[in-house]
Amino acid sequence: MTDTTGSTDVVIAGAGPTGLMLACELRLAGVDVMVVDRLAERTGESRAGGMHARTMEVLDQRGVLDRFLKAGVTQPVGHFSGLRLDFDGFQSRHPRTLVLLQSAVERLLEEWAAELGLRVHWSSEVTGIRQDDTGIEAELGGPEAARSTVRARYLVGCDGGRSAVRKLAGIAFPGTPATMTALLGDVELGDPPAESLFMQRRAGGDFSVIAFEPGWYRVITTDYGRAAGPGEPVTFEGLRESMLRVAGTDFGMHSPRWVSRFGDAARQAERYRAGRVLLAGDAAHIHFPAGGQGLNLGVQDAVNLGWKLAAVVQGRAPEDLLDSYHAERHPVAERVLHNTRAQAALSRPGPQTDALREVLGSLTRYEDVNRHLGGMITALDIQYPVGDSHPLAGRRVPDVDLTTGGGRTRVFELLRTARPALLDLCGNTELAAAAAGWADRLDLVEGRSADTHWPVWPDDETPAPAALLIRPDGHIAWAAPAGTTPDTVALRTALTTWLGDITPDLDEPAPPRSS
Repeated sequence: MTDTTGSTDVVIAGAGPTGLMLACELRLAGVDVMVVDRLAERTGESRAGGMHARTMEVLDQRGVLDRFLKAGVTQPVGHFSGLRLDFDGFQSRHPRTLVLLQSAVERLLEEWAAELGLRVHWSSEVTGIRQDDTGIEAELGGPEAARSTVRARYLVGCDGGRSAVRKLAGIAFPGTPATMTALLGDVELGDPPAESLFMQRRAGGDFSVIAFEPGWYRVITTDYGRAAGPGEPVTFEGLRESMLRVAGTDFGMHSPRWVSRFGDAARQAERYRAGRVLLAGDAAHIHFPAGGQGLNLGVQDAVNLGWKLAAVVQGRAPEDLLDSYHAERHPVAERVLHNTRAQAALSRPGPQTDALREVLGSLTRYEDVNRHLGGMITALDIQYPVGDSHPLAGRRVPDVDLTTGGGRTRVFELLRTARPALLDLCGNTELAAAAAGWADRLDLVEGRSADTHWPVWPDDETPAPAALLIRPDGHIAWAAPAGTTPDTVALRTALTTWLGDITPDLDEPAPPRSS
C-alpha cells in the first residue's frame, strides 16, 4: 500500500556530508528540502578522517567553521601517496588539514541542518522515480517504513557509490575495477606503537596505525596482490590476520568499533544530470581514498550545486544553469580519479616503485612541485571556466580584509547568506545602475581593500580589482581590472549568465548597498 506524503521543492537521497551540506545550502536560499536515507539511523562509523583547506573555506563562508575547528585538530601537512606535502604558506586563511572523523562532520552538519529547520527521514530509500515536465515523483521505501511517494521539482542522489538514484536514472558509471584490497578498523591496541605510523611499506603491502581519538586507533592494511570479491565478508579476524601478515604484529588489537574494506576502483558518472535528477558526492564518483580528497570533493559538489539549484527552483534562473554544474564539477572529479590512480600505483611494493618514490620524494622538496600537488589535493587551485579574462575570474575569491560603511570585515563574511555579492571597490555609481534589475538576487557592497595586490594561485598576484561579482560558492564570475572604469556591459552579461535574465525597467531602483 502506498501512502503519498505530499510535495517539496527538492528531495535529497543520502544524509552523509554531501547530502547534508547541499540541504543546508538550499535552506539558506529558502528552498523547501526533504532529506531521506536508507539507513535506520546514524551509524557512527568514522570513515573519512580529514578536511582540507578549500572545504574549511566554504564552511567559513557560511560562518560555521568554528564549530568544526573546535571538534578537531589542524596540522600544516598533507600527503601524496604517503609523500609529505607542506601546506604552510598556501594562500588561504586555513592552509592546514583538519583531522576530524567523518562521524563528527556528519553530526555537526546535521546540527546545523536542524538549526535551519531540517530533519533526516531515516529508513527511506528511493526505490522508483517518474519524471514529467513539471516535476519528479520519488517512491520511497525501507525495511522499517511503509511505502510512500513524494513529489518534488528535483531529486539529488547523494546516496553513495552504489547509488540507487543513479541506477534508477539510467546514468552510466564507467571506470576501472579494483585491483587491490585494503582493510581498516577503528580498534583499541594493547601494544600500540610509540607514535603514529603512516603507510609503512613492506614486501607484502603497507600498513598504518593512526591515533585519531584517545584510546582508539585506526589501523589499515593493504594487500596489492588481490582484489576482494563483492560478497566477501569483512571481519575483525581478517583485519588481524592481514596486519600480522604485512606488519609482523597486530599491536594487540581488540574491541573493534568499526571494520571495513576498500579498493582502488575508480568510476565516474557519465553525466551529473538526467532531467530532474542530479548526482553529487560518491554517487557521482568513487576512487581510491588517497590524499583524503573524497569527503572534500563531495562537500564542494554540494556548494557548487546548491545555489544554482535554488535559483532554478525559485524561478530566478533558467534550467540550463544546472548544466554548468556538470561542466564545472565533472572535470574536477575526473582529475581526482586521475591523481588517485597515480597514488595507488605509487603505493605498490617492489624495488621499481621504491626508486620512483625516492625520485618523486626528492622533487616534492621543491616549492613549485609541493604547491602543484598541494593545490590539487586541497582544491585551492580550481578555476572554473566562467567566460571572463581577468586573472581572478573563475578562481576562489581571496578572503582579504575590507573596510565598509559598517566597519571592518572580510570577503568571506559577505557570503554568509549564500547570496551573490557585487563588491564595488572603486565607488562607481554606474555599477549599482547596471545591476538594478537584479536587486532582489544579490547584495551590493561598497568597500575598500588596503591590499594593493590580491593573490592568484599558486604564487602570483594581481592588482586589486576595481569591482567583482562573487558567486555564492565563493568563485569570481566577473572582475574589473584595477585603475579602469568597470565594463558594465560585461557585468550585465555575467549577471544574466549566473543570476538569470531580467525584464529591463529603467525606473527600477538600484540594489541597496550593504556594509
